[in-house]
Amino acid sequence: MGRARGTLAAMEVVHSLVPARMDRLPWSGFHWRVVIALGVTWVLEGVEIGLASAIGGILSNPAHRDETLHLDAAMIGYAGAIYLLGEVVGALYFGRKADLLGRRRLFIVTLALYLIANGLTALSFHPSFFLITRFFAGMGIGGEYAAIHSAIDELTPARYRGRVDIAIAGTYWGGAMLAAGVQYILLDTAIIPANWGWRGALLLGPIIGFAIWPLRKYIPESPRWQLAHGRAAEAEATVDAIEAQLRAKGIELAPVDPAHAIAIRPQAPVSAFVVGKLLAQKYLRRFVLGLTLMITQSFLYNAIFFTYVLILEHIYGVPSGSTAYYFFPFAAGNLIGPLVLGRWFDTIGRRRMIALTYCSSALLLGLSAYLFQAGVLTAQTQTILWCVIFFIASAAASSAYLTVSEIFPVEMRAQSISLIFAIAQGFGALGAALFGSIVASATHEEMIGGKVTLVLDDVGPLALGYAGAALLMFVGGVVAWRLGVDAEQRSLEDIAAPLGATETPHVTPVEAATGPHPP
Repeated sequence: MGRARGTLAAMEVVHSLVPARMDRLPWSGFHWRVVIALGVTWVLEGVEIGLASAIGGILSNPAHRDETLHLDAAMIGYAGAIYLLGEVVGALYFGRKADLLGRRRLFIVTLALYLIANGLTALSFHPSFFLITRFFAGMGIGGEYAAIHSAIDELTPARYRGRVDIAIAGTYWGGAMLAAGVQYILLDTAIIPANWGWRGALLLGPIIGFAIWPLRKYIPESPRWQLAHGRAAEAEATVDAIEAQLRAKGIELAPVDPAHAIAIRPQAPVSAFVVGKLLAQKYLRRFVLGLTLMITQSFLYNAIFFTYVLILEHIYGVPSGSTAYYFFPFAAGNLIGPLVLGRWFDTIGRRRMIALTYCSSALLLGLSAYLFQAGVLTAQTQTILWCVIFFIASAAASSAYLTVSEIFPVEMRAQSISLIFAIAQGFGALGAALFGSIVASATHEEMIGGKVTLVLDDVGPLALGYAGAALLMFVGGVVAWRLGVDAEQRSLEDIAAPLGATETPHVTPVEAATGPHPP
């Protein structure tokens, strides 16, 4: 490593048009392949979270315990916590590796880890084996976040980056809807035996992953990463190959002004200590911004998710077998919101749209808390209100991931994403525990019709919890307005100059003369 560091230190300054050439590309089939091959991570996460909850009910059901893994409710809770711990460990470990070894190598390795671990989970023969494989499945997904968001941002033209990143994060809900649909068949013990159904459900994610595996082989390394790591010739060759594909399809490419060249001296790998020091000093405002956006949106979602079924069943009298029907419109709102609103983050602007979506969803949640406390809502009107709230809040939450992936230098981008993600996951778990305590304090168990049923005593604590989550979300919007970065249609190098930049770069993207645009 010492020799490598010396070699990098001795390298001459490189003047390159690679970033400007990437940003002036028109939208093409190449970019669709990037979106599909890398963006599937969010679909997999939606599938994972949705099915984990569903199979937990089967595995901990006393009626099926003898034919499954003999798990109880506590063990299912541990499995969920271990999966989240795996995500944190995976994000931190693979985020470091993505900055050190490159995006491409890591987004292939992390997907492979997820596929293998989840496949082994489906073959579990003992509770301890089940927990171990859940940890490694979480590592795979957590590691994916840092690598894929770095790669997507670095491969997407600047003028489209906002809508693309936000839409991709929103596809989580497509995975959640897919998981909910699969439950009706695979987890219906009248159709498939319990010990086969949950195993088959766990294979859904790997099937999707294997389907897109061939596409990932054709996604190149990020030329921006190559340029920053002393591989200027490889970076030029990567962009040459992408441009050749477009020209072969008759797409004309606008010339790039030589004035947009970036001057950069390759740097030695940035240690975790240096990354932490830079975040605490040079990029403190951006670090606070990213953390605030990630943490506050997490609390908003926990406010609903950890009380969703309880409210429908015990306040509005929806039968337990029918609550899933209310989930689909809710998930659809979450999926459609980023697709519809995403383009405005590139036109109206990041800071304005992030503040607007955070604050408006917060005010609507505050209104819903008031109406809920007043007892004027029904199951239908409550669901409609939540659909409207999360149509907006889903775009807000997605913009948090967009923000943390574009406001830090290329040499520390993946590590910054992973660190903020890990901290936010910890606060998300705290939010889950908080709302779990609220539910426990406001309910009691009662024998009704020969069955132990959870009865809600008072809606007040839950309404107060909703109001608190709304207040936090509003704070997130205010912080976005005060500390936000106007990153719309700007090159990543304009937003955050590489650590190796020898002068302040000004590589504002050049509009393509011809070519298609994303929807």
